[in-house]
Amino acid sequence: MRILHAADLHLDSPFEGLSAGKAALRRGEQRDLLYRLANLAASEKADVVLLAGDLLDSDNAYRETAEDLVRSLSMINVPVFISPGNHDWYSSKCPYAKVRFPENVRIFKKQEIEAVELVDCDAVVYGAAFTGKHSEALTDGFKVPEKFADKINIMCIHGEYGNRESLYNPVSEEKIAESGLDYLALGHIHKASGLLKTGDTYVSWPGCPEGRGFDETGMKYVNIIDLEKGSCSLSQISISSRKYEILYVDVTDTDPVLAIHSSIPDETVKDVYRIILRGETDEFLDLNRIKRSLSDLFFEYRIKDETRLKRNIWESAGDDSLRGLFLSKMMKRYDSAKTESEKKAIESSVRWGLAAIDNAEEVCVHEN
Repeated sequence: MRILHAADLHLDSPFEGLSAGKAALRRGEQRDLLYRLANLAASEKADVVLLAGDLLDSDNAYRETAEDLVRSLSMINVPVFISPGNHDWYSSKCPYAKVRFPENVRIFKKQEIEAVELVDCDAVVYGAAFTGKHSEALTDGFKVPEKFADKINIMCIHGEYGNRESLYNPVSEEKIAESGLDYLALGHIHKASGLLKTGDTYVSWPGCPEGRGFDETGMKYVNIIDLEKGSCSLSQISISSRKYEILYVDVTDTDPVLAIHSSIPDETVKDVYRIILRGETDEFLDLNRIKRSLSDLFFEYRIKDETRLKRNIWESAGDDSLRGLFLSKMMKRYDSAKTESEKKAIESSVRWGLAAIDNAEEVCVHEN
């Protein structure tokens, strides 16, 4: 039996770090994920599609999103199961209840485990829904009914694996080992698990299929599961259009623009980058110059300056000049600083002060 397992699309995310226009573009690209899922289900010849919650980021979905959700799922010619999670929890007023889904789509609506038999696959799919922002342990005490013991038994549910203190359907490894399930398809955690096993039950969660911020960096995937009694394999397939990355660049004793361009991988034009500059510099960095040199290389990017001033920046301290007087006073404050954060704040002030004294453009913002 082949399963397409996805979760945590978080459609209609606000993308607060982007401009209004780019945020709207990203939401449209998120909807395109739905059609790529449908195409993947066909190309991989999936027998069933499991969507383990948080398809939507909130209960305030746009009309276009609901329409695309229905349209894309109607393109899938096999059963589709949706287990609402803590972001898209089920109620009579939620987006799922406001549209009519095609007959192949089953949305779990209750906060208790239900079973759906798939005769053609000789399998049973179990699932439940969040009906609020939090959920107690829904899987505790679950056991496959004796009448289904010889079938392939699969559960699709949103929950947090291995954390008994979680407010989001804590899933116990020990309880699942006793459940009789062949495969547990989870959502909620945004970093992919790979294929796990507890007792005779295989477990995985795919993570989010596309990053939405710098806490979701790198390639993202959905899972293709090949499952039979006593055997399971997992393949990760990327359907994302963009990714987030953090790039650290040491600019010590080199031109920062050259250092950045030498560190950037190929084909970044679709991606969102945070570039963090580190090392020691003689003077403040011209971030505007750096930004201009990068403007065509990314969909969006941020520059963060974490460089430190070299000690020789203080060499003019004590000179009979405004610059010398300023540096002398700031050096005393720097030397008496008790924490690294205080020193960084003083370094930032020195950069701004020297820019003003030298009548240079004030470009020493920390991040923009």
